[in-house]
Amino acid sequence: MPRVGVLTFHRCINYGSFWQARCLVDGLRLLGADPVILDHRSARIRRAEWRCAFQPLLPVRSSRADFPLYAAKIRKFAEAIAACPLSGPFEIDDPAEIEPFDLVLVGSDEVWNLSHPWYGGRPIFYGDGVQARRLVSYAATFGNLPAAQGLEFYWADKLQKFDGISVRDANSRAIIEKDLKRRATLVLDPCLQFPASLAPSREPRAGSPYLAVYGHSFPDWFQAGVRRWAASYSLTLISIGYRNDWADKQWLDAGPYDFAGFIARAAAVATNFFHGCVFSLLHAKPFVCTLSDYRSNKIGDLTRTVGAEGHLVSEETAQATYEVMLGSPLDAAIERRIAQLRLQSGTYLANVLQ
Repeated sequence: MPRVGVLTFHRCINYGSFWQARCLVDGLRLLGADPVILDHRSARIRRAEWRCAFQPLLPVRSSRADFPLYAAKIRKFAEAIAACPLSGPFEIDDPAEIEPFDLVLVGSDEVWNLSHPWYGGRPIFYGDGVQARRLVSYAATFGNLPAAQGLEFYWADKLQKFDGISVRDANSRAIIEKDLKRRATLVLDPCLQFPASLAPSREPRAGSPYLAVYGHSFPDWFQAGVRRWAASYSLTLISIGYRNDWADKQWLDAGPYDFAGFIARAAAVATNFFHGCVFSLLHAKPFVCTLSDYRSNKIGDLTRTVGAEGHLVSEETAQATYEVMLGSPLDAAIERRIAQLRLQSGTYLANVLQ
């Protein structure tokens, strides 16, 4: 049984970051591996995460009344992370104490995003100091770095040591193929690849039907379109994890397990986050999404890859589109495309685990 380390952003106070790490570890175990998450630590990064968790809407400042709720959310994340299989702790900028592994998987997440506010440019995610017989990536991404801009030689050269490279978006694949002159396999986010990890969260629960709002800083026109649709079906708008005063209710202290169940039970989803789309696809939920500059690459590529680009809306989008995208089941072709990509992703993982 190969000893596998997973190197990702596992301590982010972010639902998607937690679940892609959890799902990847669980999926590797199903494939016969013995995986742990490499438990990197940094006091500076921890402070940055906490500042962001308490003030997620900057430059709009959080009300002090929300602080206890955000604190409860942070505690739930800490408990969930502590329950994951972790390696011995080590300082992120001094990985000398990392134990050796047969294989280290770097990803999923924006592990190669050089502009990430606190993880950007950390050499460990480019393989420095990692003790492994083989080093590969799974569903890694460069985030909002456009392929046309390219990757500096310094970073591209570090990635050449990887024995296998897979990414989760076409933009990242273009960067690898253009700047490294290597093939990159397009694979699914671990949440879509290994949905069994989230199966217990699909249990139905009694209560009034609702539309899940996930994200923040939504434009006014998006708020108006979503609210009009929800009102026409008498649905309550519930915002999870972040305050959106245009929603009817706020669930600010939800932990990662709360989040998974919440999306699974929603009638529909309104989001501007990547994993808002991922969890909508995973649970076959009708959804609409608006793009932001920071997330346009990964969300745009995801929806194009699975054939769900019709769920992206803009200021010019007619209200009739909200009716169709939120009021109708997902196109069956989307699930067929996801199934094809699961086979492709599974083949990549099977090969790197040999």
